[in-house]
Amino acid sequence: MTLIGLIGTGAVALAVLMTGFWLIHLRLRNAAIVDVGWALGLPILACWYATRLQPGPRGWLLAGLVIVWGLRLAAYLLVTRVIGHGEDGRYVELRRGWGERAGRYFFVFFQAQVLLDLVLSLPILLVMRERAPVGVVEQVAVVVWAIALGGEAIADRQLAAFRRSAHGRGAVCERGLWAYSRHPNYFFEWLIWVAYAIYASTAAWGWLGWTAPALMLYFLFRVTGIPATEAQALRSRGDAYRRYQQTTSAFVPWFRKRGAQ
Repeated sequence: MTLIGLIGTGAVALAVLMTGFWLIHLRLRNAAIVDVGWALGLPILACWYATRLQPGPRGWLLAGLVIVWGLRLAAYLLVTRVIGHGEDGRYVELRRGWGERAGRYFFVFFQAQVLLDLVLSLPILLVMRERAPVGVVEQVAVVVWAIALGGEAIADRQLAAFRRSAHGRGAVCERGLWAYSRHPNYFFEWLIWVAYAIYASTAAWGWLGWTAPALMLYFLFRVTGIPATEAQALRSRGDAYRRYQQTTSAFVPWFRKRGAQ
């Protein structure tokens, strides 16, 4: 199979997957399921690339990392944002703005995740095209990946526990990692993509793998990440969140500003 055929077949499979999730969203009226589909798309691509290209130990190890990351994130999103939950405020605002066209526009939005997954899978594909052993650079990348995955899982768990607590309803989580960053989950998610780029850096054209963390950073800061999340937080938590913005780093975990409680 040619490289174009490999990518094209993967794109078709993801398009079918996201169409299925879009149909489910119509029944649930909860577009947050799109995030679950996005998270599952990359493990699917990693498995598809690996089974067709047979990359050797280095490629299979990377496929394993992507599978563990994707399944954990998809399961977390499914449990905390879809099953038994109303639609996330960000998607409520989109639905309100789109009005009667929401169903059609959400279909396009769901399919856009296919293109995003294909672009983000570039470092994975670069590694899969070569048969090579696991070297020192890959080992460093695995360490970075493990730190990032652990940090993201801890941040997710701390936020979920806070929301379940008696004080969590309508309040701002400032516990654990959330005392040092307003979005520690986003920071560690981005760090995972840095790990993938490091992993791919020794492959031919490996520098192209850095487009993935660069694109992820752009989306987090300019599109669907921090801007939408903070806009929703300001709508729901008001002045409490404004004070949180004034004292706490937006992204990289860091010490709070002097005078913060």
